[in-house]
Amino acid sequence: MLHSRLGFALLLSTALATAAPALAQDASTAEQTVDAMNTLFGKHPGARANHAKGVVAEGSFTPSAQAATISKASLFQGPTVPVTFRFSDSTGVPTIPDGAADANPHGLSLKFKLSDGSDMDVVTNSLKYFPVATGEDFRDLLRAVAESGPKAAHPTALERFAATHPAAATSGKTAKTPSSFARQTYNGVNAFIFVDKDGKRQPFRFRIEPVQGEEILPPEEAAKRDPNFLMAEIRPRIAKEPAKFRVLAQLADAGDPTNDASKPWPDDRKTVDLGTLTVSQAVPNSAEAEKALLFMPNNLTDGIEVSDDPLIDARVQAYAVSFSRRSQ
Repeated sequence: MLHSRLGFALLLSTALATAAPALAQDASTAEQTVDAMNTLFGKHPGARANHAKGVVAEGSFTPSAQAATISKASLFQGPTVPVTFRFSDSTGVPTIPDGAADANPHGLSLKFKLSDGSDMDVVTNSLKYFPVATGEDFRDLLRAVAESGPKAAHPTALERFAATHPAAATSGKTAKTPSSFARQTYNGVNAFIFVDKDGKRQPFRFRIEPVQGEEILPPEEAAKRDPNFLMAEIRPRIAKEPAKFRVLAQLADAGDPTNDASKPWPDDRKTVDLGTLTVSQAVPNSAEAEKALLFMPNNLTDGIEVSDDPLIDARVQAYAVSFSRRSQ
């Protein structure tokens, strides 16, 4: 086992320190990444390779007046639209305790049902930035962990990797266990581009903040909670009163990198309030509902475009591999 926690990617891959599987060299990067996760967490039929444990809810999004000025997207021009939410724990273990350290970062995926009948997806989690910048780097990080078991000579492959990828050693520390899925801030680590009615382009990153404010549990308290406390708590909470989130866009300034999700933009960057998410009801059979759900970061709408961030396509490819395998 590793002696220290080197960020989110290492939370995904601690078990590789002893498993050390050989990854197929002729497979795609996405296939190699999903293979590594399957080795880590086991193969669980019908479950996602990562963020396997989750709960699905329904609600809506109401745009702000300001949103329509920064993007021509129909999502921001019209009335309230329906939204499907999926809250989740990290790892590919469907039975992971919600309060476990490895259940961080928790995720929130959104599927907006637009007025023209199409969908738009937004994929976020509680990390403030990602441990690496590319899909290849993520694969290489997993391989470095696989080569760095307890008997490995120092500096290990993992130590060498962390020395050249500093975010891998710090990103995991930015994600902590909340008292409720409704009391956590979720970040879009990837950059996207707003396009307004005049063709003006503005890079941004999503941030989703709970209206009630974030409430984080001390690690020792989180570990003592019921293994399913987050999954169980959200249902009666929203049955009693809908949970609400503000959807914000952090706007990039000139020179802010849009192609590196491991580099957060300064906190003083301007944010725009895009509107309000309302989580109003849990679906009757969450386990069945989530099997058919696929959230793709590039599934957008006119007025919102992908940036030059290579992780967007890397995530799309890995999600497609995972979905194909769990659908078999």
